[in-house]
Amino acid sequence: MLCVSWNVNGLRACVNKGFSDFFKEVNADIFAIQETKLQKGQIDLEFDGYTSYFNDAIKKGYSGVAIYTKKQPLHVTYGLGIEEHDQEGRVITLEFEKFYFITVYTPNSKRELERLDYRQVWEDAFRTYVNDLKKNKPVVICGDLNVAHQEIDLKNDKTNHKNAGFTDEERAKFTELLNSGFIDTFRYKYPDKEVYSWWSYMFKAREKNAGWRIDYFVVSQDLKDNIEDAYIYTDIMGSDHCPVGVKLEGLE
Repeated sequence: MLCVSWNVNGLRACVNKGFSDFFKEVNADIFAIQETKLQKGQIDLEFDGYTSYFNDAIKKGYSGVAIYTKKQPLHVTYGLGIEEHDQEGRVITLEFEKFYFITVYTPNSKRELERLDYRQVWEDAFRTYVNDLKKNKPVVICGDLNVAHQEIDLKNDKTNHKNAGFTDEERAKFTELLNSGFIDTFRYKYPDKEVYSWWSYMFKAREKNAGWRIDYFVVSQDLKDNIEDAYIYTDIMGSDHCPVGVKLEGLE
């Protein structure tokens, strides 16, 4: 089963930059999207054989996630079920027979770390949510987690040490998630590979490959033996992020 995730930085814009070509070419079983930046009715984008689910932010042109799936879910949940955290269209959960599939767009701590305190509270709520699900069946999490976990996950680790996405606090929360029984699939398959999934639009960052790996597939420990491969599609343009993917055996 191939799963793909892409922060498209505005789905309508990305559709004009080759989104549909990549979607059809990669032919994923489940394709998750973050930062759709949509309101209901602003796009009519359907693909043969797929059902789509969208969770939009209340604020216009902001955040938002979506999932296209060939496999029909038993149940669909939007958000974490906590009003404080469910205004920005950040989470969709699909329940399947053998596993839960979650796409998430983690809040950015922003410049000057003005949202770091909220981000920490959000992370705790999200971790509690996925661990509650994990008691029932295995969990697959994907999306833009807005954190480079270790020094290997960004080009300029020293100069970015206290910047949003690479603060000690954010990195510690990701460690907490992993320690609660989850695996970073790409790092599990490729412990030493320096590959990035996001590049700033400034300073020709992508051209110089001065990037960050902040987009992930994270799976519960009980899926460890199901991880066949993990991917970062660095040659796919259309957003400041590139898509990431994972191939999982035995969940069909």
